[in-house]
Amino acid sequence: MSNTTLAFLLTTIAGFSTMLGSVFIFFKVKKQEKMIAASLSFASGVMITVSFIDLIPEANKLLDTIFLPFPSFLTVLIFIVIGILCSIFIDASLPVEQVKQSRGLYHIGVFSMIAIILHNIPEGIATFMATHENISLGISLALAITFHNIPEGISISIPIYYSTKSKKKAFLYTLISSLSEPFGALLAFLFLSTIINDFILGILFSIIAGIMLHIACYELMPESLTYQHKKVSILFFFIGCILMGITILI
Repeated sequence: MSNTTLAFLLTTIAGFSTMLGSVFIFFKVKKQEKMIAASLSFASGVMITVSFIDLIPEANKLLDTIFLPFPSFLTVLIFIVIGILCSIFIDASLPVEQVKQSRGLYHIGVFSMIAIILHNIPEGIATFMATHENISLGISLALAITFHNIPEGISISIPIYYSTKSKKKAFLYTLISSLSEPFGALLAFLFLSTIINDFILGILFSIIAGIMLHIACYELMPESLTYQHKKVSILFFFIGCILMGITILI
């Protein structure tokens, strides 16, 4: 199997893992809030770990081939901040909190879908490029994305289902979101693969690390803690960190 084929396969698997979040609309969960809190904190641990152990060191390594060590490290930091700012801008552009307060579950689901699509397209680009260049990094990145896509699927499917009572709509909206990941890979293949180099990869990994850190620290973990299961949230955060650390180091 060529790197390009594997890159598309991993990106598609990571994208369609979002659909696993919609499984919960097909049966009743007695402790649904505890389950959501656990999955969100688990995803937060996974994303923080892959950022610090994998993406940031790999970005620094790539930029070291171009710059001296300090300018290389400084460049990584600058683009991490840019990634964080991009994520903040996306969140600010989608007034999800206002929707929660005034317009109901259906709009939460729709705006969650839009926000997740905007996050998933660059993730698809990053996974495709990472796998094409470094299979080990691509696999770990795809795993991280797979883990956090599951609660993202929950955040779309459950509000849509409980607001419309339609499993078909909940499933369809989640499917649309899942397609954004392979769409990002297709964009990378068609327009970016011919111009890719260590500098572009280093910058891209730094930006994605920034986006992941913002999502983990300011969205997933705080949202998990709102469900009032603090011990569960902390436990599954560390489980996510440990599991992802083992996966990366193997």
